[in-house]
Amino acid sequence: MHELPATKGILDVALEAAARAGSPPILAIDIVVGELTSIVDDSVQFYFDMLSRDTLAAGARLRFRREPALGRCDECRHAFEVRPPLTRSCPGCGALGLSVTGGQEFYVESIEVADEGARGNGDPEGERPGSD
Repeated sequence: MHELPATKGILDVALEAAARAGSPPILAIDIVVGELTSIVDDSVQFYFDMLSRDTLAAGARLRFRREPALGRCDECRHAFEVRPPLTRSCPGCGALGLSVTGGQEFYVESIEVADEGARGNGDPEGERPGSD
């Protein structure tokens, strides 16, 4: 259920960016999600489809990129990617002292919008003036 407010935040960011760009329709949003978050991609897409109806983002595709967390052994300094369930020991030497960083990211990386000709600006060819 925590995906609902997170998804609302994604939509707000995308709509603000589209407004600053002259309000073109939003086609896709690239989202970075850390492996240690409990964010479920399908839930975010479900809530996004529901929340974005009748907005510039209606029908936009969400593209998710997962970011792993990084573990480092306090004993041998071995570095490795960490995914749930978290390991209790170093895969290199078996020591129990591990430091974990990252994996908590959740942000909009980029937003893809329709080009000017796709907005129905009265130019059926979608050409811009002076593009000869």
